[in-house]
Amino acid sequence: MKLHRLSIPYRAVSRGLSLGLMLFFVGQSLGDAEELPIPVSGPMLVALGALGVVAAAAWQVAYYRRFEYQLTGDGLEIASGVLSRRNREIPLRRIQNVDISRNVIQRALGIAVLDVETAGGGATEASLRYVGYDEAKRVQREIQRLKRDEEADGETDGEAAGADPDERETVLFELQTSELVLLSLLSFDFRYLSVLAFGPAALPFVPGFAELAFLGGVVLVALLAGAMWALSAALTFARYYDFRLSRLGDELRYERGLLQRYDGSIPLGKVQTLTLDANVLMRRFGYTTLAVETAGYGPAQAPSGGSEAAIPLATRERVLRLAREVEEFEMGEFSRPPKRARTRYAVRYALVVAGLSAALFALQVVVGPPAPVPVPLASIPLVFLPVVPVAAHLKWRNRGYAVGDDHVLTRNGFWSRTTKVVPYYRVQTVIQTQTVFQRRRRLATVVIDTASSAGGVAAAVDVDAETARELRETVGEELQASLAARRAEAASSE
Repeated sequence: MKLHRLSIPYRAVSRGLSLGLMLFFVGQSLGDAEELPIPVSGPMLVALGALGVVAAAAWQVAYYRRFEYQLTGDGLEIASGVLSRRNREIPLRRIQNVDISRNVIQRALGIAVLDVETAGGGATEASLRYVGYDEAKRVQREIQRLKRDEEADGETDGEAAGADPDERETVLFELQTSELVLLSLLSFDFRYLSVLAFGPAALPFVPGFAELAFLGGVVLVALLAGAMWALSAALTFARYYDFRLSRLGDELRYERGLLQRYDGSIPLGKVQTLTLDANVLMRRFGYTTLAVETAGYGPAQAPSGGSEAAIPLATRERVLRLAREVEEFEMGEFSRPPKRARTRYAVRYALVVAGLSAALFALQVVVGPPAPVPVPLASIPLVFLPVVPVAAHLKWRNRGYAVGDDHVLTRNGFWSRTTKVVPYYRVQTVIQTQTVFQRRRRLATVVIDTASSAGGVAAAVDVDAETARELRETVGEELQASLAARRAEAASSE
């Protein structure tokens, strides 16, 4: 099979313009050099730019002619390379996700990018740039069908396998316009505010504005925060526009995107971790999001470069109901860290405020403002001292872990609270760590790792050291018991 013919002009234009502009500006920078035998100016610059476009077009024609792919019963075979030939075969058993993406121009041309992700891959294993959209959908569906057949053959020892041909795709979730607008407004990352809060401290050094520096700084921070909020809302709106989640057999399928359209699948049998995430505003109104990680592929490796949500926004009850269709679990009662951990947070925050105040005081002494300022720089961070105990309490209250019959759950974060659900049989390693500062307060952290922790590992942070040891042993024992039960179930079904 070949790439789409329109991939030649599309790639030639995008790469040719880059190469042509580079040659144009290089020639322009050399135009004044007297030692050059031929003056580089005027028509010569245009000729260099045109040469870059022609060279890129010729290269893309050769690339198209030398690129071939074939989908067989064993995997995806790709042969590519203009000067150096490269042949790759990706076995079906290693393929985890097949994603399709299209920007506005590609949608108008009817072409798409098809990316193949594999287990344990740190980057995209193979990318077909560009094939027709119908061809991309065909390859995506065919890979999924062949994988189902292969897995079913292994389970039934050669009996009839594959998905029911009459099986229909079931829509699980569609993001309504009102929900999309709400998601856009609630998706602001509040951690930005901690950076903007100290913005006024820099403005007293602006000449001629010393008396109004503090007030002007507050106004500037408010404007910046509003602009960041608007930008975040716009990006979220474009990312999750027309979001749709459906299920076909043992796979979840999603479609989303306004400017860049994504179409991908999530194999349920490869799910490693479920992640429920909600910032302060989402929790206030009773909403949350759901993201999933599969082996070698997680939220941080999503095609968009951001978090790939299975449910971008819905009420907590609805998200939990849909999450249990992926993995059946119960939200048990979370055990919080001991109260001495809260004291540790308060001390840490107080030291940060004191350190920042000392740094600003030293800066003011060394540099000195051009005129008296209404508020000394060193006193600005001290305004946050009364907030330190509250911040420490909120951090402590939003941390914890829960041990269920089949899953372990961890929870961390106040501005954006993340709850991770990990099935025991998906656990790869359980690690107990303890820093110097944790040892002083007899605290420890238990990290529960899976085959994919691209979206962050599940961790029970700052639990009692003895409790951490018991948790580590419990998860390890439950892992072995879960694996033994699954092996026995598989043996009895043969």
